[in-house]
Amino acid sequence: MKNRTVQRVAIIDANKRESLFNLQEIREYGDLLYFLTLRSITTQYSQSVLGVGWAVLRPVLTMIVFTVIFGRLAKIGSDGAPYAIFSYAAVVPWAYFSSSLQGSVNSIIANANMIGKIYFPRIFLPLAPIFANLLDFAISLVVLGVLMIWFHSVPSLWILFLPLLVLIMIMATVGLGLWITALAIQYRDVKYAISFGIQFLMYLSPLVYPASLIPGKYRIFYGLNPMAGVMEGFRSAILQTVPMPWDLILPGTLMTVLLFLSGLLYFRFKERVFADVV
Repeated sequence: MKNRTVQRVAIIDANKRESLFNLQEIREYGDLLYFLTLRSITTQYSQSVLGVGWAVLRPVLTMIVFTVIFGRLAKIGSDGAPYAIFSYAAVVPWAYFSSSLQGSVNSIIANANMIGKIYFPRIFLPLAPIFANLLDFAISLVVLGVLMIWFHSVPSLWILFLPLLVLIMIMATVGLGLWITALAIQYRDVKYAISFGIQFLMYLSPLVYPASLIPGKYRIFYGLNPMAGVMEGFRSAILQTVPMPWDLILPGTLMTVLLFLSGLLYFRFKERVFADVV
């Protein structure tokens, strides 16, 4: 008898309705997400003299510039805290948020050849730079701890809520990153507009100024920016300058959940045409 080779062919139906988040598929391709994240980290620092040292240098230089321009020259208030650590406490989550968005928007375009050759969960591509930037975020937190010792800053009990703020930060980044990535595939103008959009959002966030400057009647609308509650929450937990800003965190959390779920839905809807338009 002749040996027969049986080949299994997986047919992917573009019109088939998929679940919002296929956990079984994520588990099957989990190793790929790990290697994409690792590749994103190594690519970011390859052929760099300082390497991972940029994870320390970039936020520290940003802090110095903000301290000189806004703290010394413009004399913007810092709720009684030294302006250097006041600004750095907000720079840490903001740097993660902005760099992750910029990385995710280019992820699918940069891996166009990969999309056309093999099947894998397309969501891994924008997730990889978002997860990779957690390394920079962790290093920045260590530097923040050093600054706390330098400025004799004792954290409050609100620091126990820091993991919640980090979770909100990551979910908001993923949700907005999925939206922007899916839009950038079909509308290439998004790729060029993202830098302006991030800069505009920076001024709508309490990065160089305290959220206490926002009038009470506008704070609930101001809190719809998820990063506003996260950044001011970091300051509350670390500097004890103001109470934990739940009036900013709660609307920001609702907006984060909305961004996260709608981002997943829109990305899943558009991914079926990625190979055709990329």
